[in-house]
Amino acid sequence: MIRKLVWAVAAAVLALTGTTGASATAASEPADNLTPGPYQHALDPLVGTWQAIKTNYVLSPDGQPIVSKDITVRTRWIAKTSGRFLEEETEGTLGGNKYFRVGVLGFSNIDRRYEWTTFDNVTPTSMTYRGPALTHGTSKISMPGQFTDPGILGPDYLGKTIPMRTVITIRSNEQHTFDLYFTPPGQKERLVDRVVYTRKTR
Repeated sequence: MIRKLVWAVAAAVLALTGTTGASATAASEPADNLTPGPYQHALDPLVGTWQAIKTNYVLSPDGQPIVSKDITVRTRWIAKTSGRFLEEETEGTLGGNKYFRVGVLGFSNIDRRYEWTTFDNVTPTSMTYRGPALTHGTSKISMPGQFTDPGILGPDYLGKTIPMRTVITIRSNEQHTFDLYFTPPGQKERLVDRVVYTRKTR
């Protein structure tokens, strides 16, 4: 009963202030660390079926970007996690080869950060990202991580630890982007992959 009252008050505050998920503050957060709140709800615009255009800058043998326009992405809340985690499933082609990726995105209430992990058929390792602790909502989610290069960047980097960063920019309910950056040893951070999502269905 108390929890329902807390949420009712929070809803009233949101209605009066016009605050939405992406900019919600602590005033609208749940009363405990276990309940999904505004940081999870801020991900709602990502849910749906998307036509994705993927531009990759590292996988082509001739150094030219690989552009894939036949990628379909389906993103949903994982029902059995009670609104805690999103699952993204991606299928299409990349450089003439079949491409598949599954990712799980969520927000840790206790760490106050977004967390993103992906598995695909290109690299033999998971890619895991952990964002910084947040004090307010944002429509641009930046999450750093690192991985051991299996040879993606060339033989000189095989087996080396590569810092990376994913940036999710929620532009509207109809479009968002995922940008992936690598920082090879001794080099500046550079964009290696960009995916532009345009809604097909919700």
